[in-house]
Amino acid sequence: MYAAGCGEGAFILQSVAQPMCPIVSTAAKCGNCGPGYSTPLEAMKGPREEIVYLPCIYRNTGTEAPDYLATVDVDPKSPQYCQVIHRLPMPNLKDELHHSGWNTCSSCFSDSTKSRTKLVLPSLISSRIYVVDVGSEPRAPKLHKVIEPKDIHAKCELAFLHTSHCLASGEVMISSLGDLKGNGKGGFVLLDGETFEVKGTWERPGGAAPLGYDFWYQPRHNVMISTEWAAPNVLRDGFNPADVEAGLYGSHLYVWDWQRHEIVQTLSLKDGLIPLEIRFLHNPDAAQGFVGCALSSTIQRFYKNEGGTWSVEKVIQVPPKKVKGWLLPEMPGLITDILLSLDDRFLYFSNWLHGDLRQYDISDPQRPRLTGQLFLGGSIVKGGPVQVLEDQELKSQPEPLVVKGKRVAGGPQMIQLSLDGKRLYVTTSLYSAWDKQFYPDLIREGSVMLQVDVDTVKGGLKLNPNFLVDFGKEPLGPALAHELRYPGGDCSSDIWI
Repeated sequence: MYAAGCGEGAFILQSVAQPMCPIVSTAAKCGNCGPGYSTPLEAMKGPREEIVYLPCIYRNTGTEAPDYLATVDVDPKSPQYCQVIHRLPMPNLKDELHHSGWNTCSSCFSDSTKSRTKLVLPSLISSRIYVVDVGSEPRAPKLHKVIEPKDIHAKCELAFLHTSHCLASGEVMISSLGDLKGNGKGGFVLLDGETFEVKGTWERPGGAAPLGYDFWYQPRHNVMISTEWAAPNVLRDGFNPADVEAGLYGSHLYVWDWQRHEIVQTLSLKDGLIPLEIRFLHNPDAAQGFVGCALSSTIQRFYKNEGGTWSVEKVIQVPPKKVKGWLLPEMPGLITDILLSLDDRFLYFSNWLHGDLRQYDISDPQRPRLTGQLFLGGSIVKGGPVQVLEDQELKSQPEPLVVKGKRVAGGPQMIQLSLDGKRLYVTTSLYSAWDKQFYPDLIREGSVMLQVDVDTVKGGLKLNPNFLVDFGKEPLGPALAHELRYPGGDCSSDIWI
């Protein structure tokens, strides 16, 4: 049995999918707890975010400058509100910083020797890992360590790194998309969470998945599930529809035995092409969650059966739009990021191509109910090159988005929710090579960061017209801002055990 952590109060959430699972209660107190919060519901009571960190990319923009970590002030009471207050450039070019994680998180809440002071930044293209000190001066992070690709290659034979998660063991685990030559290889790099030395692979030798991307673990059910995008050689320089026809993009989930570190089941996704971001429900007792499938524009629910095996079902379908003036005659929504509120009540996702952000009530996880929708740019705005010929959802093409005089290029992509669930932050860059292909204006004008107000009672989304961070005005030229992290952790980086 896994401990639920220590802290005041009782954790009494119950899994919808597992009614037989016992309720876990922790009433014990600990005088000096570790990082994060004892439960997801306790995390919702955490302080309001004042700054956020997000990597900014220059690869494929024409600017010969290193990617950097931006620190943005999001405190409405601050005179620097909506401003980049610090930039930490990396020492190399063309890394393509992507998704970041922590040296430790709420999975180590019961360990008072741990503290969340380092942000781990894997590079999707160069395969470097940057460890950034955000503890010494949170508003001015500094570089702590660089892990070079040769160290990862030598011990792991993995490259093209994506998702970083901290483990209760004190280690850091990072997923890969490929091998050293750019072929598909979904393995996992293990780092020591104190020294950040490369320890080797998490999976057993020879046990990597055919393709890789994201992952999430749930120790109470002895399970981890990973997703797949495509081999780096397929996606690196842009999207080719012929690669879809050739079956080179992912359509499976891999179910891993958490203790034995090996794949025990492969789930084939019907209507589930390119499964990207995966999220278990935050309740550590829960044996279900959701994955966003980009190209098929579906949300799939995965769940544990009574016999201990896992299944998957489609619960949301975003219909494609018949168009003229685009790459293909039908345009998918392209679901590129998803997340769940900490109380497991709402699911959010972005349709990067259509340009809308959506909120669903998942009180009944098998039947999500649309409660909010907001268009924030996209490819089908009025006056653009794309004409919509047939639309199952809209009566007319949406208006272009202008915030504080800036016309927003691109569409909503990476999203992050405040701990209390009341504010959703959005950026517009997906991946520099795909940005360049699908949204040339994004390369010329830079991405933006927006903020959306959330109705957590009835559901609903409303753009904050006074919030804009314009990365088109950066000192070295327009930059592509990607994933967002709060210093104290958030709903897509913390895992409770």
